[in-house]
Amino acid sequence: MEFCSINLPSSKSESNRLLTMNALSDGKIKIGNLSTARDTQTLISLLKNEVEQSTFDVLDAGTAMRFLTAYFAVATKKEILLTGTDRMQKRPIGILVNALNSIGAEIAYEKEVGYPPLRIKPLQMQISSKISIPGNISSQYISALLMIAPTLPKGLAITIEPPVFSKPYIDMTLGLMKLSGIQYTQQEDVVSITSQSYQECLQNVESDWSAASYWFSIIALSPIGKRVFLKGLKAESFQGDQVIKDMAKNLGVHFHFENNGILLEKENSIQKSYLKLDFKKCPDLAQTFLPCAASMKISLEISGLESLRIKETDRIKALQNELSKFNCQLTEPEQGLWKLDSSNFRVQSGIEIETYEDHRMAMGFAPLAMKQNIRINEINVVNKSYPSFWEDLKLFGFELIKQ
Repeated sequence: MEFCSINLPSSKSESNRLLTMNALSDGKIKIGNLSTARDTQTLISLLKNEVEQSTFDVLDAGTAMRFLTAYFAVATKKEILLTGTDRMQKRPIGILVNALNSIGAEIAYEKEVGYPPLRIKPLQMQISSKISIPGNISSQYISALLMIAPTLPKGLAITIEPPVFSKPYIDMTLGLMKLSGIQYTQQEDVVSITSQSYQECLQNVESDWSAASYWFSIIALSPIGKRVFLKGLKAESFQGDQVIKDMAKNLGVHFHFENNGILLEKENSIQKSYLKLDFKKCPDLAQTFLPCAASMKISLEISGLESLRIKETDRIKALQNELSKFNCQLTEPEQGLWKLDSSNFRVQSGIEIETYEDHRMAMGFAPLAMKQNIRINEINVVNKSYPSFWEDLKLFGFELIKQ
């Protein structure tokens, strides 16, 4: 049976880490297959103009805000201002700033305490080589601290207080650092990194598993036998969102790896009416999996969504709003536990999906067009991570009408 091949975008997560490490190494790390996502291009532009600028605007790029906060805290040679969009200025960063200041950085808030914009001065002296940081707020704080640790004169020992959310992203950072010549030790909750230098190397960025997740959803909603080939994915990956391949087995999706990617096929229509899932290690998959499960009338008991409240939007609220349009209810009967009731899922003409300036809302709900024509507002939000998303849907056979 014929199938189409999709050139997935490169991993934004890997790209942004490697760009930060390259800047910390004064250009020793050569990077192949860099992401074309807006977040990555924003980071490239800011690092490229580091010498000329004194104000750095990350726009809505959360990863760039966290990574550059740590980078400038140890690497800037002048006082700089780090800012972003109105929404970015409502996303907390106090835990990372406190950790950096405890090391010896000089970071102050321009407006509200705990939030960007930030005024950052050059590091004068490292006053501590040990810090402790909660693991259940943002893995990007931890990754930012890990990447700067080798460049500090005294190194850094980071205690990551359990529970740890999004751990695969921390493991990705450590894995990429190791490939770039950095040695570290890890004992229980403490990662210790001595003062050392990043080494010259070539790193090729893998395709993005987060982007792949939408195709697992599409195949899940396809007729039996429908297939798609996703290029550039590896069986051995640093990316935590690769777990979508195992989660999608519950939706009748079969996969197998080939030399340069993965082939997906709708294998069966076995329906489960209830699943219990923990998104603690893969919160970015929630906006893919919940709409898909809802449309298959699979109810869910869910944990690990806490970090979604401080993303591009309050993603839990956004999911509640949009799922309700399909007569599904996402509730939080007790703290840290959510339930999705999909038993009364229905589609009707004229449904409009709001995207809340969030790329994952647009792409997570797009597969539901296989059930009923839907309208998605503000479609350009996909440029943040998957600029070719709508064109790729056309390759698969979706009909898109811009209005």
